Amino acid sequence: MTRYAMVTDLRKCVACQACTASCNAEWEVPAGYSRTQIKKTPIQGTFPKLLAGNLVAQCAHCDDAPCIPACPSAATYRDSKGIVQVDREACIGCGYCVEACPYDARFINPTLKKVDKCDFCAPRLERGQLPACVTTCPANAKFFGDLDDRSSDVFRMVFTEGAHRRETPEVAVGPNVYYLGRAEQVEMVLANYPPRPSRLPVAGTLWKKMAKPLVIGAVAMTFLGQAAAFFHQLRNGEKEHED
Repeated sequence: MTRYAMVTDLRKCVACQACTASCNAEWEVPAGYSRTQIKKTPIQGTFPKLLAGNLVAQCAHCDDAPCIPACPSAATYRDSKGIVQVDREACIGCGYCVEACPYDARFINPTLKKVDKCDFCAPRLERGQLPACVTTCPANAKFFGDLDDRSSDVFRMVFTEGAHRRETPEVAVGPNVYYLGRAEQVEMVLANYPPRPSRLPVAGTLWKKMAKPLVIGAVAMTFLGQAAAFFHQLRNGEKEHED
C-alpha cells in the first residue's frame, strides 16, 4: 500500500517562490491564482536574534478531508494512494468544497469554471517523476514520498525527526503535508496560519444533501431525453421507408 505525503523543511525554505512558479507553469494555472504558495510570518525578536517562518501552503490531502462530503456531485474523492483528487467532468463549480477546506487550498479556476488545487502532480507521479515543486526547489526544502515506506525520507522526517502537521484541537483532519523545523518556527507558522473551521453554511449543507440526487436525476433525465429523441428519429425513419 502507498500513502503519499510531503514534508517542507522550514529551516531551508527561503521563500523564493520557485515552487509556486514551477507549479503554475506545469499546470497552466491562471494569473492571480496558485496551487501552492508561500506565506510569510511576521519577524519576531530583536536584532541579532530574529525569528521568522515561511509557510508553503497547498492542499494537504487530508485523511478525513472535509471537502469530500461537502461536494454535492461526488467530484472530489480520495484515491487509493491518499491523493485528494477532483474529477473535472463531474465538478459543477459550486464552490462548496472551497468553503469546506480548512487550508484555503482550493479555488474556482476562472478559465475552466471548475475547482482547481494541488494534486501532488499525480500525472507526473504516473510517469515516475516527482512533483514539480520538489524538483525545482533550489534550497532542497521539499520532500515527497510514501509515508508507509520505512526507507523513505518522509517516513524518517515524520516518525523519527518529528515533522508536524498544521492541526489544532478544533480542526484535526489528518493532513498529509508536514513541516519540519525548530519548535519555535513551527509554532509561529501554526499561530499565524492555523487551519480554520468549515465556512460551509447550514443552508449550504442542506442544499448539498439535496443536490447530489438532483444532479444524478438531471443526468438521468438528459440520458432518457437523448434516448427518446433517438428512438423518435428511428421510428420516423422507418415510417418514411414504409411510405
